[in-house]
Amino acid sequence: MKTRIKNLREDHDLTQKQLSQFLHISQVAYSYYELNKRSIPLELLSNLADYYHTSVDYLLYRTDEIAPYPKTAVHSPKKAITI
Repeated sequence: MKTRIKNLREDHDLTQKQLSQFLHISQVAYSYYELNKRSIPLELLSNLADYYHTSVDYLLYRTDEIAPYPKTAVHSPKKAITI
């Protein structure tokens, strides 16, 4: 993951300080995420995906598709299937 977030940051010509300000964290904390010294909290990971217009799965290397998933309308909960 560290490579993806670093590459995206550099591709957008951003510094760690700029991105850390957007995320409301310290630059040191952000650098630990890029260096894989700390796990990124889910909320920050989601914010990064939104900022870069991609998916959390892309940031986590679960897909190589950079485009985010299409947003769908909220559906009512489905009934559980009984077997």
